[in-house]
Amino acid sequence: MAVNELDTEQDLAPSKKKPLSEDEKRKKKIVPGSLMKAVVRPGGGDSGPSDGDQVIYHSTVRTLDGVLVESTRSDYGGKGTPIRHVLGKSKILLGLLEGIPTMLKGEVAMFKMKPQMHYGEDDCPISAPDSFPKEDELHFEIELIEFFKAKVVTDDLGVVKKVINEGQGWESPREPYEVKAWISAKTATGKLIMSHTKGEPYFFTFGKSEVPKGLEMGIGTMTREEKAVIYVTSQYLTQSPLMPVIEDYDEVQFEVELVHFIQVRDMLGDGRLIKRRIRDGKGDFPMDCPLHDSLLRVHYKGTIVNEENRVFYDTRVDNDGEPLEFCSGEGLVPEGFEMSVRLMLPGEIALVSCPPDYAYDKFPRPANVPEGAHIQWEIELLGFEMPKDWTGLDFNSIMNEAEKIRNTGNRLFKEGKYELAKAKYEKVLREFNHVNPQDDEEGKIFADTRNLLHLNVAACYLKVGECRKSIETCNKVLEAKPAHVKGLYRRGMAYMANGDFEEARNDFKMMMKVDKSAEPDATAALSKLKQKEQEVERKARKQFKGLFDKKPGEISEVKADEDGNPSTSENQDSEEHSDADGTNSEDSHEAAPDARPRSWISLFWPTGKRIFESLGLQRCTIL
Repeated sequence: MAVNELDTEQDLAPSKKKPLSEDEKRKKKIVPGSLMKAVVRPGGGDSGPSDGDQVIYHSTVRTLDGVLVESTRSDYGGKGTPIRHVLGKSKILLGLLEGIPTMLKGEVAMFKMKPQMHYGEDDCPISAPDSFPKEDELHFEIELIEFFKAKVVTDDLGVVKKVINEGQGWESPREPYEVKAWISAKTATGKLIMSHTKGEPYFFTFGKSEVPKGLEMGIGTMTREEKAVIYVTSQYLTQSPLMPVIEDYDEVQFEVELVHFIQVRDMLGDGRLIKRRIRDGKGDFPMDCPLHDSLLRVHYKGTIVNEENRVFYDTRVDNDGEPLEFCSGEGLVPEGFEMSVRLMLPGEIALVSCPPDYAYDKFPRPANVPEGAHIQWEIELLGFEMPKDWTGLDFNSIMNEAEKIRNTGNRLFKEGKYELAKAKYEKVLREFNHVNPQDDEEGKIFADTRNLLHLNVAACYLKVGECRKSIETCNKVLEAKPAHVKGLYRRGMAYMANGDFEEARNDFKMMMKVDKSAEPDATAALSKLKQKEQEVERKARKQFKGLFDKKPGEISEVKADEDGNPSTSENQDSEEHSDADGTNSEDSHEAAPDARPRSWISLFWPTGKRIFESLGLQRCTIL
């Protein structure tokens, strides 16, 4: 009863009206008697076409007294090419928009239309042909040849696909995949143009203009073993090795059976690291690939490209036939190797061409591999094991797993692999979102470990120069625990690296205030901070030499060097310096009207001020 009452309430609730489409708005203008239909020849089937269907039909237009106006049929002076429209997508006369969905396949019908139902419609979306009697009542004889659900490939309907046999899987070819297909082509009237359906399937590389553009776009929507007809209009019929000569065709219909395609991936997007699948694996790509950190088992053979493909290592020969086992995400194999294996399926064999910087130039290089070598690996992924699922583990087991991953991150950090280390710490932090401590003791252990992980992430950011992100990560710890000594120290170091000296000083002083045992570390940090400030000040003095060597009230004279750039002229006997804190006298002085020109920096005070502040000089006077 409760369900029925709920249903009743839902039925009574006001529903949002879906806005009318343009076609629906046009149909609202139809008045009784403006469109009449007579069946000339019955069609077959149980239903007519609907929105989303491609309809193919011949049309012959006559006046009411039988005078021919136009026709698609060659018998009546037309090209013999039927019209192709997609209902709900194509621009179509209002009378046909209303009438064609009432027809069956093969049916011939006569529609008597008043002017407002054809080109005489107000704001008709289709322009009338020259000398067309758009103000007259006309007869439209329509033969509905075929209709079917269409895959619209291009918005302008220049490429439309009809599926004959569904394919396998969901993956479709794309650049730079290698494709094999049976292909034939016909005109819209059925004349055979070309056929490649015997011998070996036609082979081409996707994205290399080796087939007409529209055909390639259609094939890019197909799956393995799919069979389809791809309708391509003239603007998408480009010259290619498949069709070297393109005649004056309005449309070509390609019948295609996608036999096979080889996945070829440009891993970096610049053509340097290429993975080419040479044997399919088991499962669906990419869901069944080891995208996440896993224990992987592979056989591989490595060759040096520029030395006549000399083999430098083969697990089946040099490892007593045993496969290589390694954990991904730990920097245990070259980066290009791991990137490629993560996109393999179990049982797959791939050929990987790798540049030096993703092979062994940034990884411990085997003795028989020269520096700068381009490498090719033939890799077979035997299988992989996903990391342990924490679901159902007790708190102690979860913390043990977290510690193992954190220790791996620490090792990577010590090896200078900061991005990999950060990924390990962040993985645990993501898993911690689903951990719920059961008592105060577990809560304290959990909070301490999470804070430690955040600070490890902050250290990684600091190492790669992401100072602001390091500060933001430290704030996650300090917002919950403002007196966290390690958090203050790490944020202070990040502030110092970012040039925020005053904020760094505050954090280091706070360390000593909240924990006396941290005084040695804080004192050392403050000493380093002072050295950093002095270093920045020295650089500033060198950059603006002459501007700080004047006595209070004196102005450096602007001169031009040989290149026409401003330079300062100094009194050689004057060696006066500003005070120890880096400030000058606050008194400003004006030069006499006939004195030397004003300092160039004073003419650009706002810009100059920003330069000094960016260098850490908080107090200075520009004269």
